[in-house]
Formats: sequence, structure tokens, C-alpha cells
Amino acid sequence: MKCKACPVSLILLLFSFSTLAQNTYQKDYLETEMDPNASIISNTESSQNHKMLLAAMRAAELEEILSFDGPFTVFAPSDLAFEKLPRDTVAELLDPTNKKEVQALMTYHIIAGNFSASKILRAMCRGEGKATFTTVHGDLITATMQGVDIVLTDNFGNRAKITTADSNQCNGVIHEIDTVIRPSKL
Repeated sequence: MKCKACPVSLILLLFSFSTLAQNTYQKDYLETEMDPNASIISNTESSQNHKMLLAAMRAAELEEILSFDGPFTVFAPSDLAFEKLPRDTVAELLDPTNKKEVQALMTYHIIAGNFSASKILRAMCRGEGKATFTTVHGDLITATMQGVDIVLTDNFGNRAKITTADSNQCNGVIHEIDTVIRPSKL
């Protein structure tokens, strides 16, 4: 007799295995980097892995909002993710004359509400393997699975993998991603 497992059960099983491996890394990384009682901005300021993100948040004038309001879910590109962009692009974004562009980019990485990885997975299960979320910018990002990884896809088909999930903050949650996603062509 063949055993037929629900695809959702298989996804959850695979996710739990990857979460176990990720949790070991997260505990080492996040215990030294992120304080769950601090705000998104406070933790980003103390992180050694998000200097470019902090500069972009400041250029976009999001400091006050991400210090107090919430809850928010931030898909936080690491410094390595920003390094994938052409050097001129980063410099242009941080130029004060391009404030609207950097605001659009940064608000595209934020969704209102506290969405843990398990909530994102549940939404994907309800959506038959795919879930869309409206960003603070007003555009959609799509979450899917690639193997055991949650992958976000922007409007142009660019993909970012969540590399570190569920860093809880007093005003939301941060998921580190490996690529900068974009609301428009940069």
C-alpha cells in the first residue's frame, strides 16, 4: 500500500528540518546582534551586517517610524546583498536628491504586520505554494518555496532568499535576505 502525504505536510516537514539548522545559526548570530526588546532601527544600528540598510533607512527618513510604530515585517538586505548592486546605484540612492527613489526601495522591503516565517508558510499553504503580500510601498511581493528556502520575488522577477528568519523586535520582525528586491528598475 502506498502512503500519500499531503504536499503541505511535506513542505512543513522540510521547513522544520531547515528551521532546526537555521536556529543554531540564528541563536549564535542573533543573540549577539539583535535584542528582541529593541526596535527595528535600534537593532539595525547595532548590527555589523546591515550598515548599508541603515544608511538607506536614514536616507529614506524611516528612522522615526521604524523606531516606534509597528508592527512591521522588514525583509532586510544584508550588506552583501547591497554589494550585488552596481556601485553607482548605491551611491545614487544615498544622494539626498534621490530621496523618493530610496523611500520607494526601502518601503518595498517592509510589510505592515508581524509575519513570522511560519505565518508566511501558512499563507503559502493556503495559496497552494504561493503567497502575495502588499508592501508599505503599495506593490506586491510574492513568496514561494525553493527547496527548503522561502524566496521573495519582486515585480521584475528578481528573487531574494530569506537567509535568517524570525529576528523578533519590539515593533515587528526582521528576516534577512540575500538580494535587494525592487519596486522599479534601478
